[in-house]
Amino acid sequence: MTTGSSSASRAGSDGISTYLGQERALRADRLGTGGLLLSVLAATAPLMVVAGVMPTTFAVMGIVGQPLLFVVLGVVLILFGVGYAEMSRHVHNAGAFYAYISRGLGGTAGAGAALVALVAYNALQVGIYGIFGFEVSGLFDTYADMTVVWWIPALVALAVVGLLGWLKIDVNARVLGVLLVVEVILVVIFDVAAVGDPAKEGLSLHAFNPDTLSGAGVGTALCFCIAAFLGFEQAPVYAEETSRPHILVPRVMFYAVGGVAVFFALSSWALTVAAGPSQVVGVARKESAGMLFSLTESRLGGAFTDVLHVLFVTGMFAAMLSFHNVVARYTFAMGREGLLPRTFGRTTGSSGAPGTGSLLQTAVAAVVVIVFAIADDKPTGDPTAPVLHLFTWFGNIGALGVIVLMAAASVSVIVFFARRGAARAQSWRLVTSALAAAALLVIAGYTVKDFDVLVGAGPDSALSWALPGIIGLALVVGLVQGLVLRSRSPEAHARIGLGNEAFQLDKAAASEAP
Repeated sequence: MTTGSSSASRAGSDGISTYLGQERALRADRLGTGGLLLSVLAATAPLMVVAGVMPTTFAVMGIVGQPLLFVVLGVVLILFGVGYAEMSRHVHNAGAFYAYISRGLGGTAGAGAALVALVAYNALQVGIYGIFGFEVSGLFDTYADMTVVWWIPALVALAVVGLLGWLKIDVNARVLGVLLVVEVILVVIFDVAAVGDPAKEGLSLHAFNPDTLSGAGVGTALCFCIAAFLGFEQAPVYAEETSRPHILVPRVMFYAVGGVAVFFALSSWALTVAAGPSQVVGVARKESAGMLFSLTESRLGGAFTDVLHVLFVTGMFAAMLSFHNVVARYTFAMGREGLLPRTFGRTTGSSGAPGTGSLLQTAVAAVVVIVFAIADDKPTGDPTAPVLHLFTWFGNIGALGVIVLMAAASVSVIVFFARRGAARAQSWRLVTSALAAAALLVIAGYTVKDFDVLVGAGPDSALSWALPGIIGLALVVGLVQGLVLRSRSPEAHARIGLGNEAFQLDKAAASEAP
């Protein structure tokens, strides 16, 4: 019988063996390299980044060298991925971040990381409903001459995402894959059109000049740009649902980081070429999120731009589904290990999906959307309404949480291999992890320092400390939970991060019982 790190192993006709029974295991062999890569990349929402994040970074920070920032961040995240990927060969758990941190820094730190991950990924997922509802409302107004308040399409999407969350992960992967591929194709078409029809300054490479990164806004611009990469770190979340996690997870992470860095560097460069390096900041400030669409309409026509608008919306839907799947699996892992009520650690029927975790995420999203809908007393279509607060506030809370988790995971990698006596053998990986941890902590510091800029609030606004304080509060509550668990149930505390490997402990205990 195969158990332990395979997470969801099988033994002939006995089915999946796990320490709490078949319903406590995610189904293995659901995802191959392609399905895992598509599930991970969908969270990056390439069209949302090109149409939303990039113009915002140009406009708010006034930095032309955004393409170079994507290259720099790509290097930082590859450094992070070296140790993270090696860790994934030893730990196969849907709890990913918190499982890794538990193995290196202990169960109490793991409990803190678990709650931070749950809050951060919920925030990222829920925040997208705001901009999604706003954009769909705009499509109805433009193409159907209908006035639809933003929260109606948001709630409809919420229901569809919740339904898909109950299905097999390979079904989700196909949905995400189709939407992602179409998005990428359209962005590539724009890139080619921009290169073929540049602004007056021609095919300038000025945006890759290091001199473009001078100024006080570089640190904050890194905060904007790193959000575009969020998703690649989710690969280990699906480790239990792959046939060869020790091979597929590291492979997919490096494919994702490298592909995203190159794709976004070239696409942001294409924006500078299309608008002109000397004009791109001014155009971004004038057009805002409409910048990409105005540039495509002049080069590729109205029909292409209309399709781009629709795919902008479907890309956001793909990101919501991807983050939903991740939250459901974190919830499942936490329920299985006693960090949440045990009912959340169950899978659903033949699909093997973490159904109760999916329901919890759907319920949280519904409550938040409804609260923001009730608070919305602005006219339909008003871009200053709470709809955009939902997107910016929650998106930046989530990004901060993931940056902190990546930094902690990098430190955990170092401690994990040092404690196992493998520091010499893994020395170069430990060096890359240390460099990544330092860089990520710097970015986290800038994120907290400039949170008022990120969410569009004044420097004296309470939001500048209250919103990042949510991540701090989640960490403190999680650490307290870990300490309480260690005091009241040392055995349960010792199993934080073990996942299905705890089956071996139960098996050994049962064999020793009189």
